[in-house]
This record gives sequence, C-alpha cells and structure tokens, in this order.
Amino acid sequence: MLPWEILDLISVKASLPEQSNHRLRACCCRKTVVRVIDLCLLVKLLHLVSFKRSLSQTTKTTRKPYCGYKQQTLSKRDQAEQESLLAAIQWPKPPDGKIAFVQSTDPTHSDFVIVKPSGFFKVGDQLEVLVRMKDFQGKPKQYGGDYLQARIHSPLLKAGATGRIVDCQNGLYKVFFTLLWPGEVKVSVSLVHPSEAIQVLLRLREERPDRVYFKSSFKSGRYSETTECNVCLPGDLPVCNFTDLYTGEPWFCYKPRKLPCASRISHAKGGYQKGLLTQEESLFFQSDVNIKKPILSSGPDSVIVKPKVFTAEDPTVSPSGYYHEDQWRSRIHWIHHFNKSDDITKCLQGKVIHLFGDSTIRQWFEYLTAFVPDLVEFNLGSPKNVGPFMSVDLKHNILLKFRCHGPPIRFSTVFSSELRYIANELNGIVGGRNTVIAITIWSHFSTFPVEVYIRRLRNIRRSIIQLLDRSPKTLIIIRTANVQELGPEVSLFNSDWYSFQLDSVMRKMFSGIPVHFVDAWEMSLAHYLPHNLHPKEVIVKNQIDAFLSYVCPLQT
Repeated sequence: MLPWEILDLISVKASLPEQSNHRLRACCCRKTVVRVIDLCLLVKLLHLVSFKRSLSQTTKTTRKPYCGYKQQTLSKRDQAEQESLLAAIQWPKPPDGKIAFVQSTDPTHSDFVIVKPSGFFKVGDQLEVLVRMKDFQGKPKQYGGDYLQARIHSPLLKAGATGRIVDCQNGLYKVFFTLLWPGEVKVSVSLVHPSEAIQVLLRLREERPDRVYFKSSFKSGRYSETTECNVCLPGDLPVCNFTDLYTGEPWFCYKPRKLPCASRISHAKGGYQKGLLTQEESLFFQSDVNIKKPILSSGPDSVIVKPKVFTAEDPTVSPSGYYHEDQWRSRIHWIHHFNKSDDITKCLQGKVIHLFGDSTIRQWFEYLTAFVPDLVEFNLGSPKNVGPFMSVDLKHNILLKFRCHGPPIRFSTVFSSELRYIANELNGIVGGRNTVIAITIWSHFSTFPVEVYIRRLRNIRRSIIQLLDRSPKTLIIIRTANVQELGPEVSLFNSDWYSFQLDSVMRKMFSGIPVHFVDAWEMSLAHYLPHNLHPKEVIVKNQIDAFLSYVCPLQT
C-alpha cells in the first residue's frame, strides 16, 4: 500500500460517523491497535524521507488552477508590489451583461480628427489627435477599453514615432505625439482589439492558462514515454514535480506510467488548444474586420512641421526615440550606428556577452555572428533555433553566448539538461567591466496569469541586484517586448495586448535599478515595415546599435 493511500485510509476512518467509530473501536483488538500505531509511525517516516528527497519526485494532489504559484507565500513587500502592478495594468471593462457583435467597436465606422489641423507646428511641439469610436450600427460608443496603436510617420524620410494614448472611457481617445522632425508628418491609428475582445482575452488568461500545453519525453534504455507538462496540471493523477530548487519556479509533468521522473530527457511545446471561444466571441476576432484594422481620419491626416533651433531633449516626454532615414534616434542616450564590422569588433574586444531569453534576442546572436567575420560560431551540437549557442573571436578575445530562458518556453525541443532559469545563470556569473548581459523575457508568458510573470521577473531582478552588488561594473541591458502580426488564432495566444501588459509590468519592476533598456516595442511599432514577432534585419540592426551604444558609449 502506497503512503498516500495509507493516509487516505486513515482520513476515511477518521471521517466515519461517531456511531461507526464506536463500533470500530469496540471490534478492534489490542494487536490491531498496535499495528495501526506502527502504521502511523511508518507513514511519518515515509513522509520525512520523501520530504528530504529532491523536489523532482512524484506527488499526487488535486490541483486548483494556477496551483504552481498560488501555493507560494509572498512577503508583505512582494504582495504589495504585486497588487500595485496588477492595479497599474487593470483594463477598463464594458458595461455588465452580454454585448452583441453589432454593438462592438467597428474601426470602419470609427474615425479620428487632428486637433487644430491648420495650426502652426514646429519640431518639439505636441500634436493632439481625437479618436471617436462607433459600433457596427454607426452609433457612438459610450465606454472605453479598446486597444489602439498609433504612430506618426513621413514615408519619404523613412521617419516614424509612436504616440501616447489616453482612454477617456466614454468612447473617445486622445493621442499625443511629439513632433520630432520637420516636413509633412502623417498620422496613423489602428484598432488592435475592440474592448469586447479584450474581455475575452482577459477571461482566457485567467481561466485557460492551459491553452498552450507542453510535453516532456522520458527514456530508459529502449523504452520511452511522453507526458504533458505545465505550470499547473489539472486532475489528481501522479505528477513529477520539477519545481526549481533555488528560485522556486513551479513546473510539473504527469508522471510516466513505467518510468521514474529522473528519466526526463527533453522539453517541448505540445500544441495549442482549440475551441476556446463561443460562436459569438469568435466574431470579435476577425482579420480585416476588427484585428489591427486602420481607423481613417474624417479630415486631414497630416500636418506640416517647421524646423526649430536645437534644444536639449526632455527624456521624460514620450516617445523614447524615433526613426529618421531608417536609423533609430534615441531621446534617452546617444546612439552610435555601427555600420562596419570593425566598429563592432573594436567595441566588443575583450568582452564576454551573455544573451538570455527567447528567439527575439537570439536574433541578436544571429545578427552579430553573421555580420562580424571574425566571430565564428562554435558547434555545440544544439538543436537548430533552440541553443545554447556560442560564437568566439579568438583574435580579439570576444565570447558571445545565447541561452533560452527556462519553462514555460514554446520551443520545438530543449534537452532537459539545458533547461536553465535566467536567475540561476546570473548567480553563476562573476561579472565585471568586461561582462555584458542582455535579457528579454515576455512572449512565452502571454498565456499565463500575470502573477506567473511577476514571479519570474522578481527572481531575475533579485539575481541582477546581487550580481551588481558583487560586480558593479557589470553592464546589464533589457530588451523590451515588440509588436507582431496578428490573426484570429494568434491573438488568443500572443496578442500585442498581452505583450503590452507584460511589457508594462517589466518596465515598472526594473525601474530604479541600474539597468538599461533597448526599446524594441517602440522600434517595431514606429517602423514602416509590417509587424513581425521576429522583426526584419533593418530593425534588428537598430536594436544592435542601441545595445552596443550602451556597451561603448559615445564620448561627448
């Protein structure tokens, strides 16, 4: 009989009615009582032994949703921070009750107007735009909560910048742009999701964190099994507990029928759940109808901007930067454009560069390795597009490394021995003036409640602070999230709205500590190229320029 079955038996006996317990006690002889006592001692001993084992053991429990982190106890400070972060990203809700599709936001009927379109504008001025939302019947919306994206651009100049959107929560939105270059400047506004769709995305995030599922392979000799894995697994089947010993990051797999938990050899994305929406909800997610659909102007959609004598930039004013002639110009720090490979080699000479995160920062590894001739990739035998990867320039003493973050991660196959948490990796780095660390982590957390993401960032932040405490000269750079192409299915798993929420949390959690940001969000949104989860090379090049400008700042 297994320990949990013994405990179940004891609990069942304890729960019998008093009359039944009396009869049971009357029937028990002294020998039986002794056996029960021995049995209880055995159970306690087994419980103690199992507690001392590695966390990667089989347990049997009925798990409530999000069990992996709901069982974690937060300090008062962490709890207060979490509540503050969740409050900061709280999204306006439509009125209570079911809203028909025809009453939802229609970007075709909606419009925008430039406030004072004939006014005199000069570089540095603020441009205000008013967006008016209407439903499919042409009636003005009376509530907010739509998710919009907006930018100004000058196609001939290959210039662009993002705008700051204010929800008036009455169907009206104000968009504020800082005019950053002279000439004709056009305004573009798009509806990414109507407010009614956002409520569906909220429901899915809280109720269906299993809509992306994962799997692990277990192998011993010629025999192998594959089971499902996730932050939390429903039901009461035995599970393998792969919760990280140091960070406490939860991860579980259903236990194989015949193999031990220790026989796990790999992790992979399992797939995407279907049938997540009702028929009515699916109407809120239609390409060319209400997903990333342009909203047109009811009047002029551009203004003429006059030059202005140079004045110092105000870094507190949105946006963080802008494109001009396809080059990103940060308003926060000077950017040197590394157009020659020799310039990059000179910058990185004698340095070790660690890139941690997902495939969007893997693009940095791929760009640098391809662009710098002396930087040669060393074959580690890693799966394609997964890693870990390493490139070396022996002549100039440069080491460039990439490693993906720990689960959840939707890669094809990652060897279980290579599943590492960023926080743990940071704890193993000595650091110093020749150590550069770049981190991005966002896309693979979009299907989970935000608390899962907050926990991961809290662990990473703690390790960053400890690293900077022991090695203050270490340079740490955070690459933000970016926008991507969306369709009906992708929206349910990787919507820009999910990414925007996570990105907002990340910026708040890393503010106030000495790290630098590469604003991939604005760099992808402000550019004229179509949105892409993996931005095109011209955008990656600008990200690299921003990154290297922190490594080798211009001497002013």
